[in-house]
Amino acid sequence: MNLIDINGVRLEVRRIPAPDGAPSVAPLVFLHEGLGSVAMWRDWPDQLCTAIGRAGLVYSRQGYGQSDPVPDVRGEPAEHEGRRSGRLRPDYMHHEAWDVLPGLLAHLQIDEPVLVGHSDGGTIALLYASRFPVAACIVMAPHVMVEDISVAAITQAREAFLTGGLRERLVRYHADVDGAFWQWNDIWLSDAFRAFDIHEDCRRITAPLLAIQGVDDPYGTMAQIEDIALQAPQAVLERLAGCGHSPHRDQTEAVNAAIQRFLAAM
Repeated sequence: MNLIDINGVRLEVRRIPAPDGAPSVAPLVFLHEGLGSVAMWRDWPDQLCTAIGRAGLVYSRQGYGQSDPVPDVRGEPAEHEGRRSGRLRPDYMHHEAWDVLPGLLAHLQIDEPVLVGHSDGGTIALLYASRFPVAACIVMAPHVMVEDISVAAITQAREAFLTGGLRERLVRYHADVDGAFWQWNDIWLSDAFRAFDIHEDCRRITAPLLAIQGVDDPYGTMAQIEDIALQAPQAVLERLAGCGHSPHRDQTEAVNAAIQRFLAAM
């Protein structure tokens, strides 16, 4: 495990080397979902990097995986010298996209990456691309607004964590499983977060953009990626039947093929 200090917080980072003989092109930077981590991606980042001949970077946000935990994760939000504690604020994805991720990429000397984000990570990718140069932006099941379906699914996730075995399934992926869960669940179910909306930010994205959504996603409807295309008309949309909230797991071959086509056409 490799830990890198960014703004006083140690983040778990894993680098994937480019296949032998691959051309020198922008690496893929993978941004995980709300309950994700380096380990929770499993081997999909390696598969994709090998298939398209690029290097990759995977990291866990603060409070996830083996990265530093968030102190007093259910307490009042606070920040000291760049280090946060307490509950997440409604702009937590903006903070990750505009403060943490630029620092990590600068530290690793990565310029204009191809961002690959899932769920919350997809939203973070969109926000980063709205302010910083990227070679391309690929998002799977992103959130550009809060829908009733999302709130209902996250409420169900809370019950599953408390009584249904979800906590036990997540333990293997997070050093602080309770912190990882509650920082995500508390903010999404808060009244303050219902106004979350990044439509205007998406309008500022000029990079090539691929948005993938499962038809059967319990956390969001097709409006999420359709609204992206309304703001960023260069967006290529992939609607996947028989696919839930994790397209890279539910429809791996279709997702890999879509990403290969998209990057080849750039």
